[in-house]
Amino acid sequence: MDVFVQQLINGLTLGAIYGLIAIGYTMVFGIIGMVNFAHGDVFMVSTFIALIGFLILTTWLGVASVAVALLIVLIITMPLTALWGWAIERVAYRPLRGSFRLAPLISAIGVSIFLSNFVQVAQGARNKPTPPMLNGGFTLFERDGYAVTLSYKQCLIMIVTVLLLAGFWYLVQRTAFGRAQRACEQDRRMAALLGIDVDRTISLTFVLGAALAAVAGVLYLLYYGVVSFSDGFVPGVKAFTAAVLGGIGSLPGAVLGGLIIGLIETFWSAYFSIEYKDVAAFSILAIVLIFMPSGILGRAEVEKV
Repeated sequence: MDVFVQQLINGLTLGAIYGLIAIGYTMVFGIIGMVNFAHGDVFMVSTFIALIGFLILTTWLGVASVAVALLIVLIITMPLTALWGWAIERVAYRPLRGSFRLAPLISAIGVSIFLSNFVQVAQGARNKPTPPMLNGGFTLFERDGYAVTLSYKQCLIMIVTVLLLAGFWYLVQRTAFGRAQRACEQDRRMAALLGIDVDRTISLTFVLGAALAAVAGVLYLLYYGVVSFSDGFVPGVKAFTAAVLGGIGSLPGAVLGGLIIGLIETFWSAYFSIEYKDVAAFSILAIVLIFMPSGILGRAEVEKV
């Protein structure tokens, strides 16, 4: 039971990171109907921005407080990563918006490869470690010498995920921007006729998705303490899987899917074989989609004739 509880905590923490990245996927897909395959590499870029910022603050500028350094890193990383998201939308997606459906997909894959190779050339192919940022935690209980712990890092990741999910749900459901976003999702041409700036709404969606990826990147760096140029592909695919599993277009569904993927990976690695944890996650996805094609919280599209 003690191992089960510890793996449950670890799985929820990993799933929370996947969920934050998945929100970016589901927001972009909901508004333009296209999978932004470069989103995982935007997340990877944010981890390097956070790493460089943290090292500059602690090593060169002598900031002693880890909490202050992390807050400054988050404030710096979010707008810089959001700028990447805005630039990608303007350069790679907007010119192809009226083209055939495969053109934006090919462009997204090209942007993903460009970002991965750019970071590899700029920062090198080796893993980049960072000193421990946040140590300590709570011991929930101990049995037969095995202590079940909840670290401060895990608490922070879960709290930030819940707050951001609530904030973005309110943004989409209760604000003028959210109404414009939902209008563009239903019919971009009609939304433009009603006075909504479609280009601005789509750009802001990319910006917000990239900013969320930046938060996930900072939390990923905080949790694992090491980053690599290849860290965009696997977490990106897992986050996209989480978005599909939870129901593409649903913000709570994206986080729920992330939690499920994180739990499957963690429990499979603990009780079975770590080599097949990805197989287990994608197998569960396939089984769920057979019986629930729209995902767990997704809504089936009704096409009017």
